[in-house]
Amino acid sequence: MTEAPFAFDGLDRLFHEKARLGIVTALAGHPDGLGFTEVRQLTGLTDGNLSRHIQVLEEAGLVVLVKGYEGKRPHTSCRLTDQGRARFADYLDTLERVLRDAARATGSVSRTGKALKGPA
Repeated sequence: MTEAPFAFDGLDRLFHEKARLGIVTALAGHPDGLGFTEVRQLTGLTDGNLSRHIQVLEEAGLVVLVKGYEGKRPHTSCRLTDQGRARFADYLDTLERVLRDAARATGSVSRTGKALKGPA
């Protein structure tokens, strides 16, 4: 057993912020990426907030922006990098462990009525 079993070091702060979690979750389901407008609509963020959060993710090497044109109109798309996809998967594994541990500690059940089980 680790010294601090509830430290949850794998909860990467880059993903754990609500807006960035929404952005990365949206991108995770679209390996070829999404346009800026699509991400904005899916997350409900303003242009400024979305730009700033994408910048943070881009600086960390988790997303890549591709700027170009669709016809004569400028178009920016965003996609997860391989590193971003792998780190997000690790984050989700840790988050699942958090949920199992919390459910076990509180005796909680899932919305489907099934007991949430942790590792044996």
